[in-house]
Amino acid sequence: MASITEAGPSSPLLAQAESSIDAFEREFAQARRRSRRVWLIGTVVFLALFFLTTWFSGFFDVRMVTLEDGSRAPRWVIPAGFSLLDDFVVKMLPTLDFSSWPGFWASMDDWFWGLEKWLGLLLESILIAYMATIFGIFFGFCLSFPASRNLAPNNFVYHVTRRFLEISRTVPELVWALIFIFMFGPGPMAGVLAVGLHAQGALGKLYSEANENISMRPLEGVKAAGGSWFDQVRYGAVPQVIPNIISYSLLRFEINVRASSIIGFVGAGGIGKEFYTALQLQEYTDLSAIFIIFLVTIGIIDWGSEKLRHRIIGLEGRT
Repeated sequence: MASITEAGPSSPLLAQAESSIDAFEREFAQARRRSRRVWLIGTVVFLALFFLTTWFSGFFDVRMVTLEDGSRAPRWVIPAGFSLLDDFVVKMLPTLDFSSWPGFWASMDDWFWGLEKWLGLLLESILIAYMATIFGIFFGFCLSFPASRNLAPNNFVYHVTRRFLEISRTVPELVWALIFIFMFGPGPMAGVLAVGLHAQGALGKLYSEANENISMRPLEGVKAAGGSWFDQVRYGAVPQVIPNIISYSLLRFEINVRASSIIGFVGAGGIGKEFYTALQLQEYTDLSAIFIIFLVTIGIIDWGSEKLRHRIIGLEGRT
C-alpha cells in the first residue's frame, strides 16, 4: 500500500488524510472553546459566591474604633480586628522574671500553677478520644462495606446505611454531647458517646470511599471460588484498603482529641471545662498555659501517629 508521502497531490488517500486532519482540528477547536467557556462560567460563579459569602459574613463591614488620641473613627473591620490581636497576645503572655534562675522558675510556676489538675483533665480528654476512636473505627469499618456502592448487597441496604452515617456526622459533637448528658448525666461517658458517634459517621464515609476505589477482580475471584459476600469483603476488599484505614483512623484520633476538649464546654468531661472557665473569668494567662500544654500533646500524638503508620505500612526508616 502506498504511503501518504508516496501518493500524488490529488490522490484520494492524501485527500482523506487532509480531511481527517481538518476534522480533528475543528473538533479540537470546539472542545477548546467549550472548555474555556466552562472555565469562564465556573470562575464567574465561584467569584460571585465568594464575594456573596464574604459580604454575608461581614468581611466588608465598617466599625467605629478608638484611636490613640481617644477619638472615634470608622475603620474596615479586618485591619481593625487585627490591631486588637496584639493586646490579646500581651494579655495571654505572663510576666516572666529573667533576672535569675530562681526568679524565672518562680514565674513559670506561677504561670503553670494548675499543671497537675490540667494534666489530669488532659488525660481524661485523651482517654475520651481513645475510646471514641475505637468505637468510631469499629462501627465505621463495619458499616463502610454496605455503604459502598460497589460492595452493598442491595440498594436498600446501601441507602439506609449511607443515611445513618450522614446523620451521625452531620450532628455536631456538642449537640450529641447535650443529648447524651440529658440521657446519662454529665461526665466522660457522654463525651465518649458523642465523639464516637460523630467519628463513626466520618470514618464510615472515608472508609466507604476507599472501598469504592478498590479493584473488583480479587472479589470476583473469591466469588468464583464459591465465597460468600462476607468472604469477598474479607479476602478481596479489606487487604486493599488497610493502608487507608490506618491513615484515616490515626488522623481521626488526633481530631477526636481536639473534639474531646471542646465538648467539655457543656460538661462532657475533659479539659474543655478549664478552657471555658478561663474564658469566662478572662484568665488569659491560664488560657495560654492550657493552650501550650494542649499544643505539645497534639504534637506528640501527631509524631507518634506518623511513626506508627510508617511502621505498619513498611515505610519506617525511609526518607
